[in-house]
Amino acid sequence: WMMVSTVLVLVMIVPGLALFYGGLVRAKNMLSVLTQVSIVTVIGMIMWAVVGYSLAFTDGGSLNQWIGGASRFFLFDTVDGKVTDLSDNLAATFSVGVYIPEIVFICFQMTFACITAALVLGGLAERVKFTGVVVFAIVWPLLIYYPIAHMVWFWPGPDAIATHPSAPIRAGFIWSRGALDFAGGTVVHINSGIAALMGAIVLGPRLNYRKEPMPPHSLTMTMIGAGLLWFGWFGFNAGSNLESNYYAGLAMANTFLATAAAGLSWTIVEWVTKGKPSLLGLCSGLVAGLVAVTPAAGFAGPMGAIVLGLVVSPVCVFFCAQVKTWLGYDDALDVFGIHCVGGILGALGTGLVVNPAWGGAGIVDYASCAKDGDISTCDALPYDLGAQLLAQATGVGVTLLWSGAISLGIWFALRALGQLRVSRDVELEGLDLAEHGEVAYHA
Repeated sequence: WMMVSTVLVLVMIVPGLALFYGGLVRAKNMLSVLTQVSIVTVIGMIMWAVVGYSLAFTDGGSLNQWIGGASRFFLFDTVDGKVTDLSDNLAATFSVGVYIPEIVFICFQMTFACITAALVLGGLAERVKFTGVVVFAIVWPLLIYYPIAHMVWFWPGPDAIATHPSAPIRAGFIWSRGALDFAGGTVVHINSGIAALMGAIVLGPRLNYRKEPMPPHSLTMTMIGAGLLWFGWFGFNAGSNLESNYYAGLAMANTFLATAAAGLSWTIVEWVTKGKPSLLGLCSGLVAGLVAVTPAAGFAGPMGAIVLGLVVSPVCVFFCAQVKTWLGYDDALDVFGIHCVGGILGALGTGLVVNPAWGGAGIVDYASCAKDGDISTCDALPYDLGAQLLAQATGVGVTLLWSGAISLGIWFALRALGQLRVSRDVELEGLDLAEHGEVAYHA
């Protein structure tokens, strides 16, 4: 199941996200988007194997709350000066005594690193230099994605807690605060969305933005991309359970229901406010629902997932249609309005829908698993609404501050080096021909 889930997440990126984004830009920039998404993905894979996995998912010593260490650099296992391969290594799941091969876990998490960086590109579409994209693909994960993934997802595993319930837990900063993020509401969506907003602000708006129409050139491509995103998202959400069991099934059900509810609510809002329901709105709603349910996928009950989907679309519509207009930034493909805003709503909403009294799955108390010597049976932690919402807000706030501030620095540095924005002539001609020497369509 985990190998299949890994490939499903790849389908989300190439071709899913590439086609979704490509259809939303003008025809003269279609290939540039496909190329940018693809190059970020391939660089992301190499970076993950060389340093990324180790920095995200190993113990970082004195810096462990913020970043991992070097023990898995180049995908070798380095312990006490001895270097071995990973052939015998196992990675923990969320069940005591259940493991998967570490190499499978590495590949699964690699796809998350790739899609997060690729999502950022939507805020910079149609005017960012390819050289800037390449530098971004190397620097941004190092400074932002790997630390945030470590802060949110690094922990010693259920066996360590069950067998040593009184020992201090060495885990990432956000995990240690009790924040829940099943599949990446903070790590993927808030992280990429705020980075895209910072990039859009530093880059500046497209030429003639709001002075001439810039409609999507192929909503057909966008619909195909949205469908592939939804398809692959089952690997993203259900795969994040790391096992094929009831909770993977729950994540699957929630990925159906929240997405459907958000697609419906976006359509209704648009129908009421504009008089006509659009395919673009429906596709945007589907993605918003997927974003909102991501942190809650294995924690919410099915009805809670529907509520998340119904609520997220009106909020995202407001940010994409009104807030963006008021503030004047050109987030070309609404990465901030859908991924960051939807991710914030989903992350905070997870603190509500996890409540067992409201149909949620509750939170496992791994320290209880060793009661009476039986580590296979665990209790649930008592649910505390205020404490859980505070933990969720901490995760949201740290992600916004870390990613927002450092992303801003990266974009300013690229602009100062002249590697951020294409020239006026290139932008007018289109990035496909000027930067890549080819076009998507021939007359």
